[in-house]
Amino acid sequence: MKISAKSRYALHLMLALAMQEEGTNLSVKSVAESHGISEKYLEQIIPVLVRSGLVGSVRGARGGYHLTTDPEACTVGLILRTVEGSIAPVSCLDDEINPCARCKECVTLDLWEQVDQAISNVVDHVTLADLVDKQRRIRARQPKEVPPAACQS
Repeated sequence: MKISAKSRYALHLMLALAMQEEGTNLSVKSVAESHGISEKYLEQIIPVLVRSGLVGSVRGARGGYHLTTDPEACTVGLILRTVEGSIAPVSCLDDEINPCARCKECVTLDLWEQVDQAISNVVDHVTLADLVDKQRRIRARQPKEVPPAACQS
């Protein structure tokens, strides 16, 4: 099972927005450039996030996009489900009530339910705030660039 590029890019976008100082907006172009993602592809994802209420937009010279939700309350699972709909590994688990006529005697249904639960247990317990903290720790460990004039080599 693979998470789609659409979901991965949405998560990168949400993380970039969460990394911004509160009150600032971020352009799709800057996210696309910094993450090596197609700007056109991000422009297809952002309306879904705006309609869901996870992201807000501001027009004008200082415009762009910003989070409208607390990173502590925004889970990876919420983002994935917003973009994808269901993240269940098989379509018969997409709805609350299994529509499959054979679900009562399906020997693999229990397996797929366990896989679905395992995935949900991970993505529903990792928040944007967790990812922001991890990203900041990684950046703090990276060596600072030495200005070219100061190089002695």
